[in-house]
Order: sequence, then structure tokens, then C-alpha cells
Amino acid sequence: MAAPPVKGGALPLYIQISELLAREIAAGIWPDGARLPTEVELARSLGVAVGTLRKALADLEGRGLLERIQGSGTYVRARAKTGAIYEFFHLELKDGAGLPTARILSLDRLPHPDFAPRFGDGSSTEAWRIRRLRHLGDAPAAVEEIWFDVRHAPSLDAADIPESLHLFYREALGFWIARVEDRVSVSPCPDFAPDGLPFRAGDPLGRVERISWGNADTIEEYSRNWFDPATVAYVARWM
Repeated sequence: MAAPPVKGGALPLYIQISELLAREIAAGIWPDGARLPTEVELARSLGVAVGTLRKALADLEGRGLLERIQGSGTYVRARAKTGAIYEFFHLELKDGAGLPTARILSLDRLPHPDFAPRFGDGSSTEAWRIRRLRHLGDAPAAVEEIWFDVRHAPSLDAADIPESLHLFYREALGFWIARVEDRVSVSPCPDFAPDGLPFRAGDPLGRVERISWGNADTIEEYSRNWFDPATVAYVARWM
């Protein structure tokens, strides 16, 4: 089932639920062959209406992650690629996958930075920079900085950018991320981290530097993500 077009702000609730369950399936919280609780029980545990849960389950069934057997129940059918919006998001809470959410801290059109690879055919001299605060569930998890070529969008408004940038790229800008390369290290928390977090500027954090290739096999995104190792782990799985 295709997701409806998303302009800005939070994803529709049923997509949030389907993405959370997809991440939990990928994390092994719901292993292959596991039988899910009844719809009433699962909806209650997730704090949503049964109708919302059914839309989420239908989305997962359409992706091949669930199988409904009449008179028996709903079963997990895990696979290596889930088709999830957060397929390439490798940060997880240490006590569970957690649904990613994001709040934009700043959006700026700037000269292409020297530290980032060139985008597309390399001719563009400007890029969009988005700085965001990431939560996993209710926990502040990371701050991040994302760069992509202005050729995809000469003008942008932060209010039109949804929490999932990959969904935004696909639905609004006409390209999608096909593969990524991550380099994980340790680095001080950057000075744009907002006040009131469990971590602050200068604290040692885990860092993920990512180069992302689009569907045309050209580099289309560069990002840096600083995560809190006290509550978050970087997890990559192969099946």
C-alpha cells in the first residue's frame, strides 16, 4: 500500500505505527514466524484505535512483512529489506528499536561545504543544510546535519519538510536514496545542539558520517549524525 503524499510535520499515525513495527521486526523484537497479539491487545499497547492499527497492519501485509491467516492470527514474515521509510536509519534505543521523529532546528541555503563530496554531476555550487534534533520514542537521541543539492529544490520552507527526508526526496523532489556508506566514530557534540538535552556541546558522542547515492547512482546527500551512546546504539544488520 502506497503512503499518501506528505507535505510537512509528523507522518500520519498509521504510518508511524507501521514504521515502528517494521523497525521492531528488523530488530528481532518480533522474530520471523511470531504471532502478533490480537488487534485489540496490540492497539491498546500502542495507544491507538483499532482502526488505525488495522491500516498499519494492512500496510505491513502489503510489504510482505505480515501474513494474516483466517481463524489463526497475524504472523511475522521477516525479510532482509522491509521497504520501510527508515530502512537506512541505523540508530536504535538500547532497550528497543524506537520510532524516529525529528524537529528541524535550522534550514539554510549555503555554499557547498569543502568537507562534503560533490553532488550529482558536481557542477552545483550551493546546497541545502538541515540541522535537526532526533528522538527515538520519547528519548532525545541525536543531533544531525544533512546536506543536499539545491538543484532539487531552488526554494524550500521548513514547514513543508516532513520528519522523513527520504520520503520527502521521493515524493516531493523526484529522487530516492538507493544505497549509503556509513563511517562510525567518536566526536564532540556540535555547538548547535539545543539546551535541555542529556548531552551538550563538547560532550563525547558517537558520530555517523554518511554518503548517500540516489537512484541515478550519483551522490545526492551527505550527513553527519551525533548520537548519545548512553541510550542509543548504531545497529546494522545483514540477512
